[in-house]
Amino acid sequence: MTPDFKGNKKNLPSKLCQQCGKPMTWRKAWAKNWEQVKYCSERCRRMPHPAQP
Repeated sequence: MTPDFKGNKKNLPSKLCQQCGKPMTWRKAWAKNWEQVKYCSERCRRMPHPAQP
């Protein structure tokens, strides 16, 4: 197998959830709005935001 086969997920972009800090990996469902994705789940989106110092 070549290192650039279609199922290779190591090269996908990722970022941290703004609520819990978990790493999120790019998903096809987020392809159109990846720049606006802030939370890893609905649960994190609904939680109150931590207070900013």
